[in-house]
Amino acid sequence: MTTNKTILRALSGEVLPVPPIWMMRQAGRYLPEYRATRAQAGDFLSLCYNPELAAEVTLQPIRRYGFDAAILFADILLLPQALGMDLWFVTGEGPRLSTITGQADFDALKPVGAIHDTLGPVYETVRILSRELPAETTLIGFAGAPWTVATYMIAGRGTPDQGPAHALKDGNRPLFEALIDRLTEATIDYLSAQIEAGAEVVKIFDSWAGSLKGDDFRAFALEPCRRITQALKARHPGVPVIAFPREAGAAYEGFARATGADCVALDNSVDAAWAAAHVQVDGCVQGNLASRHMVTGGQALVDETRAIVEAFSKGPHIFNLGHGITPDADPENVALMIETVRAGRG
Repeated sequence: MTTNKTILRALSGEVLPVPPIWMMRQAGRYLPEYRATRAQAGDFLSLCYNPELAAEVTLQPIRRYGFDAAILFADILLLPQALGMDLWFVTGEGPRLSTITGQADFDALKPVGAIHDTLGPVYETVRILSRELPAETTLIGFAGAPWTVATYMIAGRGTPDQGPAHALKDGNRPLFEALIDRLTEATIDYLSAQIEAGAEVVKIFDSWAGSLKGDDFRAFALEPCRRITQALKARHPGVPVIAFPREAGAAYEGFARATGADCVALDNSVDAAWAAAHVQVDGCVQGNLASRHMVTGGQALVDETRAIVEAFSKGPHIFNLGHGITPDADPENVALMIETVRAGRG
């Protein structure tokens, strides 16, 4: 590729001597500058919907660390809010939503075309970032995958086992399938609007994919990702898609082929050597250092980082964590990780 953006080169299948690097939740509570900006915004949702401040926190880790990509600062639950659901955050506990438990709740959702009325500030954040990011930094947009977003819409909050969503899936299949379909169509439009605003790559976060098994995984994790990816590629040829079916285990194998995704992001429950042999053979992979190393640091961080870089060195690879960085992480450990990854640069 004729680009100096290493993320885009890796996503096109190029094997680079040093993998590009970014980090899930890289703009977040582990950074003092983020905490200061969030306090200025007043609360989390106000930060998400303030384009200037959302762009600022997206830029903060780029200024501090020089990551090869910036990921839009937003939240996966802005989409159900745009579909008409109530959304609020409880300090120390996380998100809360109104719930979908029956047909009447589903019927009250807004049509897909109405989402942009709410999500306009997100697109403005993307436009600001596309102007202000360094020339070599790739801008990544994102959305939650339909299954993961549905788990929150059905339970009204995060749950340890996604039990309420499984119960609706098994007890009222037509309603559940209608919800997944609505979310799939809305996600296509949402990501398409991010691309039109300037996102160069989009990522689909299926944080709870691992709780789906067998036919359910294929129907509600793989198939929606395939539909989203194919629709986006039809509308925006050449824009790469990263899929993250977290904790898919053996089902990571073949996921890129089945969906058309340009890259599969891996959690840290799968061995890098296994993933190189079974997943990277189909194209770019992303990952997969355990987030705990950002807390504990030390030689274990260095050793594991080197091992992952080596394991994926024969194919296209984007270095990342296996999940988002946690608020108790030490910013110095992030710097050590980056230094270790880039040690091969002459």
